[in-house]
Amino acid sequence: MTSIADLFTDEKIVARIKNKLPKLFHIADLESQRAGKIGMEVGSIRERIIVSLLIYKFGEENVETAIPITEPEVDVRLFGKPISIKTRSGSGFSGVKLIWTVDAQNAKEFLYKYIPSCDMIFVQINWKNKGFLFYFPLEVQLEIFESIGRDNYIKLPSLGTNPRGVEITSKALQTLVMNKDSFKIEIDWQKEDLKFNSFKRWVDLWAQD
Repeated sequence: MTSIADLFTDEKIVARIKNKLPKLFHIADLESQRAGKIGMEVGSIRERIIVSLLIYKFGEENVETAIPITEPEVDVRLFGKPISIKTRSGSGFSGVKLIWTVDAQNAKEFLYKYIPSCDMIFVQINWKNKGFLFYFPLEVQLEIFESIGRDNYIKLPSLGTNPRGVEITSKALQTLVMNKDSFKIEIDWQKEDLKFNSFKRWVDLWAQD
C-alpha cells in the first residue's frame, strides 16, 4: 500500500530529495530575504516546497492542501491522513513550534489539552553541514508522549517573554529522531551560487499582455 514512507524507501525519490532540497530551500531563503535577513515568511515557503514534493511523488489528487484555519496543527493531508510540517535551521533540536500563539492563557490551555494527532515531517536545515529530512508517524509520537509525559514533551514560553509559540522539547524531538520506527534521509546542506531576483517573475507578469 502506498504511503508517505515511500518517500524514504524509493531510491530515485531519495536521490532527488538529496539533490534538490538544499537548492529549493536556498531559493526560499533568498525569496524571503530583506537586507540580508531572512523573514518569517520563509516557513510558509518551505512548507509549500515539502507539499509540492508530496504532490510530485503521490499525485495532486492524493494531496489535500485546502486545510481550514481551525486545524492549526495540520498543514496537508496525504491519502486523507493529516500531516504537520516543521522546519528548523541549525544542528540542534530546540525551538520547534507545536503551535504559534502570543497569548499566555492559550499556551497554558494547549499544554493541558495537547495530544499528538497527526504524522509529522521535520526538516533539520544545517547549512554547510549535515542535516536530515525526518518522518515521525503518529504512533511513534503517541508512544513517546505517553512515555516521557506531557511536561517533558511540551515547553511553554518563559514568563515575561514573547517567543510567539509553544515548543516541542528538545528531549522529545531527540527521542523521536532516535526511535527505530522513525524515517530519515541525510541531507548535505550545501548552497549553490544562485543568481536569484525575487522581483523578476512579478515584473515579467506585469509585462505580459
